[in-house]
Amino acid sequence: MAKKLMNLGFGNMVVAKRVLAIISPNSSPMKRLREEARSAGLLLDATQGRRTRSLIIMDSGHVVLSAIQVETMALRFEQANYEGQALSLEDNREYEV
Repeated sequence: MAKKLMNLGFGNMVVAKRVLAIISPNSSPMKRLREEARSAGLLLDATQGRRTRSLIIMDSGHVVLSAIQVETMALRFEQANYEGQALSLEDNREYEV
């Protein structure tokens, strides 16, 4: 089974199935989370020097910084996870996404 990758922008990608959350970095708890990840060696910066606009929390405990908006990242996450999968509707017919 091929791993679906989610584009973080600027040529950076992560395996979509390992993403737990995509969150805004502006609140104090998220700033603390970022600093804790940095001190633990679990922070990955994929911003290419640009302003951080979203934090991606991975199942491994890593925190990934991205310069792409949270809403855009959420759309990319949905596309990576559901592209090409069949959805089963109430009438038991399958439709390709």
